[in-house]
Amino acid sequence: MNSHLQKTLPEDMQQAVLVGRAWIEGRGPVLVQARKEGLFDLSSLAPTMVQLLELEQPALRVRAHSGERLGSLEEAIANSAHDRRDPAFPWLLAPCDLQAVKAAGVTFVQSMLERVIEEQSRGDPLKAEEVRKAVVAIIGDDLAAVRPGSAEAARLKDVLIAQGVWSQYLEVGIGPDAEIFTKVQPMSSVGTGAEIGIHPASEWNNPEPEIVLAVNSRGTVQGATLGNDVNLRDFEGRSALLLSKAKDNNASCAIGPFIRLFDHGFGIDDVRRCDLHLRVEGQEGFVMEGASSLSRISRDPLDLVGQAINPNHQYPDGFMLFLGTMFAPTQDRRGPGLGFTHEVGDLVTISTPRLGTLVNRVNTSDRVPPWTYGTAALMRDLARRRLLG
Repeated sequence: MNSHLQKTLPEDMQQAVLVGRAWIEGRGPVLVQARKEGLFDLSSLAPTMVQLLELEQPALRVRAHSGERLGSLEEAIANSAHDRRDPAFPWLLAPCDLQAVKAAGVTFVQSMLERVIEEQSRGDPLKAEEVRKAVVAIIGDDLAAVRPGSAEAARLKDVLIAQGVWSQYLEVGIGPDAEIFTKVQPMSSVGTGAEIGIHPASEWNNPEPEIVLAVNSRGTVQGATLGNDVNLRDFEGRSALLLSKAKDNNASCAIGPFIRLFDHGFGIDDVRRCDLHLRVEGQEGFVMEGASSLSRISRDPLDLVGQAINPNHQYPDGFMLFLGTMFAPTQDRRGPGLGFTHEVGDLVTISTPRLGTLVNRVNTSDRVPPWTYGTAALMRDLARRRLLG
């Protein structure tokens, strides 16, 4: 895994303002800035990522800050591999802390069609290919021109209802209201190098490579990072009421490596142009690659932010927002017509040039390290640090 982790940083790192969190033995999670010269302590500027993102122009504040060097960036990245961690060196955590972790679903046409197929096949991968052909024959495979919530979308809905193929996923895909759900709990996301978890009972699951926005309590997008919204297709396909079980399991959410703060050189327009690359490498030699282009998203990222935070719903600690994916793998793995599913030991790499690379190894959620460090533990460590000065 270490060679993959070395590709962690954005290609234009020298111009990027990168912030995150690192585990420092004896201190706990510490807010850090990643620079070529090393990892630098930001805790005197802001003790938590929530508080950093509440600052006006945080990129300028971080650039001007001079904190303690905590160690080599290369050593910290290498030490983030789950099977290597040496307590003598820092390792990277998910860059968010107390924020809510939200996700937008069905924001790309390709993933929307796959959700319909999951629903129609009742989560059975053996039936998926047959259902896929039938659904595409009626709906078509290019709905990208349909603007969600438009009059055209409403007319299409009437046609599809008449043909008996309307779906709850089409409702949120082309209807006026986006799907915004809670992915996992605050403090439970894992960072680059960590193991990610799939439920041991799942036989049909996949990675979901996504851009993740870092939004403060005022609804201002302060930066972006990468995420893997690990998904159990069989669970969700059986019933939409199993969404929480399909999405929220131990280590089922990876975010990182760093949040790239918005500044004069990188902003929301750059996010809109991001192309994500995914690579899955199995221990048996299986390789799958895919891509997800934000330029093909059906709802603008800022529209999704506005649907999450508004007069009807506030987030006093801000939130991280997964923007969804167009990647829906259908490449056969276990046999013809069975499509893709993870195997234990898969190495998942998600990358885009201006945000870097997120790397994780797949295990079952009952075998990855249990989530034990939550909000109370963070408050305890922050209080202890204040007492020690």
